[in-house]
Amino acid sequence: MHIACLVGTRPEAIKLAPLILELRGREGVRCSLLSSGQHRDLLDEALAGFGLAPDADLALMRPGQGLAALAAAVLTGVEAWLRTARPDWLVVQGDTATAFAGALAGFYARVPVAHVEAGLRTHDPLSPWPEEMHRSVIARLARRHFAPTPLAAANLAREGIAPGAVEVTGNTGIDALVWVAARAAAAPEMAARFAFLDPARRMILVTGHRRESLDGGLARIAQGLLRLAARGDVEVVVALHLNPAAEAPLRAALGGHPRVHLLPPQPHAAFVWLMRRAHLIVTDSGGVQEEAPSLGRPVLVARERSDRPEAIAAGTARLVGADPERLATEAARLLDDPAAWAAMARAGNPYGDGRAAARIAESLLTRPAG
Repeated sequence: MHIACLVGTRPEAIKLAPLILELRGREGVRCSLLSSGQHRDLLDEALAGFGLAPDADLALMRPGQGLAALAAAVLTGVEAWLRTARPDWLVVQGDTATAFAGALAGFYARVPVAHVEAGLRTHDPLSPWPEEMHRSVIARLARRHFAPTPLAAANLAREGIAPGAVEVTGNTGIDALVWVAARAAAAPEMAARFAFLDPARRMILVTGHRRESLDGGLARIAQGLLRLAARGDVEVVVALHLNPAAEAPLRAALGGHPRVHLLPPQPHAAFVWLMRRAHLIVTDSGGVQEEAPSLGRPVLVARERSDRPEAIAAGTARLVGADPERLATEAARLLDDPAAWAAMARAGNPYGDGRAAARIAESLLTRPAG
């Protein structure tokens, strides 16, 4: 059997790497890794961390390229590749432009599409934008839907997806986390890489990049972080995003503060090390909301709505939006109340047990596309 896995961004690479490794370990399976190149440098770096490289690289990203141009390039490029390669399955992950246009390419080429991390919903087409619409459309195009949680599967059922086409597998991001965390913890170069961290201060780890946060949201989040950095017992580490529109407001507000460290985008293993080292995490990232509970780290979600409501319900994450007052207050509660911190840190991970890739591989190899 020939299965093609399409990646374009670093999160896609990280979350599909465990499945690719699992498939390549199965007898009689050919697994092709197809790259759109949506996140050029970050994508290659993420794949290399798992010992992977693309079998075919479409290299579609161009400087200043908008979403429409990228989606059009992925659609035509992936469809042409599929018509030549004719895999038995095309696997897409998540809700990026690569996943959306790749799924449409699979539909046009009459190659069955499998969707990993299916069923996430906020039910607001503008939040997150454009991801909520992307994943909703992928649900109409895919033949097999691998939902990370029962709630995600229920979302698909409400949309009329046949129950037989949906499987609850857990999230492959947890598989990747388990794989990377074991290696990062034992890597002496990690401690040297972050030797500037003060062991006498608790570290708050921050990421921010969502498009809906770019219109003033990140600047407001930065104001809350400044209030926290004013405390003498913490330091703030911000892992910046490559998008200049996401980087600029954080750098403008936080640059030069003695207890704020602005870092370039980190390799996955280094970021996992930072998550393990953090006392708490402030983020608008869906992937971080999934990963942090496995490391016992509370998450404050800098969004008004989360497409990971399981983390909110489980108590591992709390919504604070882009309100500096809410952010500072909730962070102070976790810093000053050990019982509140422990309640979030010990809540457990609702997103899986690290065996999602094996479940997905078994389904693809043993069940017909339908």
